[in-house]
Amino acid sequence: MTPDDRPRLTDRAALAANRRRARRAPDPALFLLQDTAAELQERLSDVKRSFTRPAVVTGHPDFWAETLPSARIVDDAETLDLREGAHDLVVHALALHWADDPVGQLVQSRRALVPDGLFLGFTLGGQTLAGLRAALAEAEAALRGGLSPRVLPMGEIRDLGALVQRAGLVMPVADVFTRTVSYQNTLHLMRDLRAMGEANALAGRARHFTRRDVLMRAAEIHDRTHALPDGRVGARFDLISLTGWAPGPDQPQPKRPGSASVRLADALGSRETPLPDRPGD
Repeated sequence: MTPDDRPRLTDRAALAANRRRARRAPDPALFLLQDTAAELQERLSDVKRSFTRPAVVTGHPDFWAETLPSARIVDDAETLDLREGAHDLVVHALALHWADDPVGQLVQSRRALVPDGLFLGFTLGGQTLAGLRAALAEAEAALRGGLSPRVLPMGEIRDLGALVQRAGLVMPVADVFTRTVSYQNTLHLMRDLRAMGEANALAGRARHFTRRDVLMRAAEIHDRTHALPDGRVGARFDLISLTGWAPGPDQPQPKRPGSASVRLADALGSRETPLPDRPGD
């Protein structure tokens, strides 16, 4: 199968149009980008190293150019504009969930790193907007007798963490930060998704406007099932962070099997109890 034959998750032209509209919005929704920037700074503060050649892969160049003015800003295209071995830090910032080939994105990021360079990826995943997805599916099935893709499917943290290792990065770590955002109602949530450039850009989406009765039924279902104690509506966002290092000669290496010079029982200060022989041994 050639790259052109692969099933497409994302309509890149629609995604780019959504992001352009979000940048022009009078009240852009930046809280997920701000959360990502805060998580990035927290992780960098734990690394006792200065990075002098950072790059940020993003669909939100204005935000990251202001947040990390020393970084090279790279569009999250299928083929990343990154030179091999050019950076000591590559940040993939809140764009990986739209990638048709997330492993390819990580491989390209790893190749752009110097030995022992750091990769930090941030992506939406887990149970992000699971309630909205379920409400839209229920409403469309009831009123139209079928379903069309409307909310991006989200990767699970275990699967995303495995991608880091598959991409050739070492010492991989994956963790998640969950944020529940409250809205006046579900229609305000939908408006916020457009204002952050996260509206529907799925390649398999219906190419016509969603019927008003479907939207209103979905909003009613979501308002009811995700009501908060104060009468507002909650929406869940799982921000998954992925960390890995480009292989380097000075990194800690695992010992060869059988090379240990101290018995585990001695190291733990415990007493071994031999197991009885099995019948027939």
